[in-house]
Amino acid sequence: MADYARVPKIDAHLHLHNAAPAFMQAARRQSFKVLTINVDYPDFPPLDDQQRVAVELRKQFPRDVAWAASFPVDGSDQPAWLPATRQRIAAALQAGAVGVKVWKNIGMSLRGADEKLVMIDDARFAPLFDDFARQGIPLLGHQGEPHNCWLPLEKMTVNNDRAYFKAHPQYHMHLHPEMPSWEAQMAARDRMVAAHPGLRFVGMHLASLERDVNELATFLDRFPTAVVDVAARIGQLQHQSQQDRERVRRFFIQYQDRILYGSDMAQAPDQDGAALAREAEGVWRMHWRYFNTTDRFKVADLDQPVQGLGLPKTVVDKLYRRNAERTFPAAWGAKR
Repeated sequence: MADYARVPKIDAHLHLHNAAPAFMQAARRQSFKVLTINVDYPDFPPLDDQQRVAVELRKQFPRDVAWAASFPVDGSDQPAWLPATRQRIAAALQAGAVGVKVWKNIGMSLRGADEKLVMIDDARFAPLFDDFARQGIPLLGHQGEPHNCWLPLEKMTVNNDRAYFKAHPQYHMHLHPEMPSWEAQMAARDRMVAAHPGLRFVGMHLASLERDVNELATFLDRFPTAVVDVAARIGQLQHQSQQDRERVRRFFIQYQDRILYGSDMAQAPDQDGAALAREAEGVWRMHWRYFNTTDRFKVADLDQPVQGLGLPKTVVDKLYRRNAERTFPAAWGAKR
């Protein structure tokens, strides 16, 4: 823990929606750089506003802030959508974006003219993914939800999932058998990645394979150029390490070049950056403790204490910085 404040770190999965400098000033004091990710998400500000904030933060902190763009999918069945989206993405890259995000609305809410859900391997998206593969643009993919979403509340593995889906039954897939299964979501994602072998794919949230590091290992073995981040799924890792700590620890050591640290903290447009920074420090320090120490301690996601993984420092440096720099070579002033 004594290393926390001085070791250079990157949170490669944040959503910052306020260009005031207070948050990043605090992050810098803790030796954190960030990747703020735009998302086509109705609860976030409009995409143009998200991009404006990201560009402004990058201007203020050119060596500490990088950002990823996104694009709207409404109207993606119309002829004008593809050229307009290509133009939008080109402009974002020109403005400094280092990757492009696709969200779970593809597969879970976007519907075609036949009212069927449109999955991520739909042909309408293939030209974009071909563009990304050809140009070396990382695609940040969040498909599906945690596997807990398809389970009854009493079988969920972490408290935050149980509380969220109890409060939001409309998103609890266990209650909606008419919706695609978790397996269907994962299969569509895998078909898309397989169809674009040159794509630099970043599986957000442990590629939604957070329930079992062995399943995640199979995905990484199948797609040797893919990487994943741990954002918002560390509780599921901690649950697994309660059952078999050494298995989780071995996974991180074996795949030490393929995993990025991220928190998935999100800022409201009117949220004070200093307040968010205080919240972030608690989250960041807890995660650091889990990966770096062998302490036993209590976490909010679980009812029983968890023991830290005590990863080697070389593995931690990759998890917290080097893998993100390699995945996004144009970010944070890093050299290609």
